[in-house]
Amino acid sequence: MATEENTDRKETDRKEEAHHGGPDRIAAPTAMRHAAGQLAQMLQCEPASVSALKATDDGWSADVEVVEIERVPDTASVMASYRVYLDAQGQLLGYERTRRYGRGQIDR
Repeated sequence: MATEENTDRKETDRKEEAHHGGPDRIAAPTAMRHAAGQLAQMLQCEPASVSALKATDDGWSADVEVVEIERVPDTASVMASYRVYLDAQGQLLGYERTRRYGRGQIDR
């Protein structure tokens, strides 16, 4: 026997699935964690941040910033931006380095 609470929960689940792109697509915060974590495993370095995240037809695309060469002072460190491609379930499909720059460098 369906209760009002169960009916409300199912409706909420349906709304969240529609908001996140369907029942098979992971949520954006989870995609960010997957992109940073899987890239870190591949490169053997800690990501500094996820600077962009975009839903695609096949899953997710994220830009992840990493410290490639650590220097003292840290403003002299070399950073890199990687574009990471995930499927809808958050599995790494591929990545590419799109940019290298000094940590203290500001885009114009």
